[in-house]
Amino acid sequence: MSVSLALAILLGLLADYLFKKMKLPGLLGMLLVGVLCGPYVFNILQPALLKVSADLRMVALIVILLRAGLELRRDTLNRVGKTALLLAFVPAVFEGCAIAVLGPKLLNITYMEAAILGAILSAVSPAVVVPFMINFIDRKKGTGKGIPTLMLAGSSVDDVFVIVIFSILLGMGLGNESSIFMQLFEIPESILFGIGVGAVGGYILFHVFERYDLRATKMTIVIIAVSILLNWLEERLKARVAMSALLGVMTIGFVLLERSEIRAHKMSAKLSKVWIFAEILLFVLVGSQVNIEVAWQAGMAGAALIFIALIARSIGTFVALLGTDLNLRERLFCVIAYIPKATVQAAIGAVPLEAGIAGGEIILAVAVLSIILTAPLGAIGIMIAGERWLEVEHS
Repeated sequence: MSVSLALAILLGLLADYLFKKMKLPGLLGMLLVGVLCGPYVFNILQPALLKVSADLRMVALIVILLRAGLELRRDTLNRVGKTALLLAFVPAVFEGCAIAVLGPKLLNITYMEAAILGAILSAVSPAVVVPFMINFIDRKKGTGKGIPTLMLAGSSVDDVFVIVIFSILLGMGLGNESSIFMQLFEIPESILFGIGVGAVGGYILFHVFERYDLRATKMTIVIIAVSILLNWLEERLKARVAMSALLGVMTIGFVLLERSEIRAHKMSAKLSKVWIFAEILLFVLVGSQVNIEVAWQAGMAGAALIFIALIARSIGTFVALLGTDLNLRERLFCVIAYIPKATVQAAIGAVPLEAGIAGGEIILAVAVLSIILTAPLGAIGIMIAGERWLEVEHS
């Protein structure tokens, strides 16, 4: 596994460098390295590394979400809170409904299978979106109107909403008789419980740091470890209570920023260095999950469905932004920022097939195709639109 890890890091760094030289996002190069080195193309990465891929990707995601939390200011969050909530479900509903209606016609699947596919595709990828937003916050681009924070908050809750809806639809598809109302209740339960546990964890960590006056490096190691345990707690409690560990992770960072801004900035600086390593792991390993052959099976019909659904999603994003003070270009940036798909689709795309859903193979093929088409498109779009359309906040 160590050799595969070394190759992933070296090739990922090289691809990052080459793609940035071509004025393209480095993560595209890392994704490509993952696809080529993965088991579906040249099969360079050892099975041992792929076996722990999900855990390593989660740790990498935790690192960037902690950094996001350490940049979430209360005043900015208060300003964008209502809009972030709308962005968490309105675009996903528009996209999911479009897929549920058009899926049977384009892919020859049932309406229930199309609805399940819609739930999978409706999730925006925090793995792609969050690093860009953190970069814009660091450079104060769009921060005057809280646009990066809006995207951070909206995309995080979007995943909670979509995964719960997916679970409900999958249960219905398998003939599960459990109460839909009770399952829908998991959405606010997951959000509130995740934020609550994260807030408690953040306050405890603040008092520990106050008492023992740890160095920034040790504090950073501690919050990463606690965040990993929070994710473990979500898995352990899944059968009893719904909890969004990722929202909890961001809340830990938010609380630490509120209680001690100096410490928060020091930890954020340390995490930015850890992210150099974590970013390579995240995108190379996400790329390794992409099965080109399966994606090919979706064909033109699958691609057409994805792009039509993206149009519906874009309309939903515009609707969610009604009443804000964003100008047209800034709204278009938000639309583009909500395009990329990767993390959730890679994580749950194969679940319907494994569960025995009849159209599971087609669902997986379209999910994989959505990563191939939208992750690069969204990443390039965010980079270009962000540079051109987001204004720098002057102190």
